Amino acid sequence: MRIDDYVAELNRALAGPPGPRRDLIVEARDSLTDAADALEAEGLDRAEAERVAVAGFGPVEEIAPGYQAELTCAAGRRLGTLLFVGVPITVLMWSMLWRLYPATETAWLAKPGWYVAVSRLLDAAQLAVGLYGGLVLLALGRGARWIRRPRLLTRSLAVTVWVSLPVTSGLGLLLTYGADQTNTLSPLPTLLANLVTAALWGLQIYGASRCLRLTRPVVTPCPSV
Repeated sequence: MRIDDYVAELNRALAGPPGPRRDLIVEARDSLTDAADALEAEGLDRAEAERVAVAGFGPVEEIAPGYQAELTCAAGRRLGTLLFVGVPITVLMWSMLWRLYPATETAWLAKPGWYVAVSRLLDAAQLAVGLYGGLVLLALGRGARWIRRPRLLTRSLAVTVWVSLPVTSGLGLLLTYGADQTNTLSPLPTLLANLVTAALWGLQIYGASRCLRLTRPVVTPCPSV
């Protein structure tokens, strides 16, 4: 197998964020090219030098799992960064809106007894998700050498997103429409904040879906008797 064929097969075997995957493929190609250049300098023709370099690099089915594990960690780090940065921004944005564009006084006076507790629960749930994202980011980055199962850690972060978004959106709707009077903000700031929130949630859902896809268990077929 020549270098171009090997690299193409390796690329097809990998899945993950495009940037890191491209970097890994370029790194593999450069290593193979350097090895082939050295073999060619020793007297082999180019085609034979590439085939020997590929053979020494290892079969794709043996090399791909290590590369795939690195791509899975990269996807987890990206999702962790998004949660660690994006969730606090969302909480801070809505907190500032409630201070700058508060609801009517009658709406505040009509708050039920559970309102403050639910509001604090919403803030705590969101900040907990952001904190967990930061911890996973740290674990998959600086702490990667001590993490035995980064795939499970990445998958847990994706599951956290899929669980937290319905919970936080439900609590937010309860705070807005659960009181005797609708507790809404001014239309324009609310529209802009909802657009930002929807964009961040969309990125979280996309990242979580990719992490779930990359970390799904591999089903090994039973050997035929």
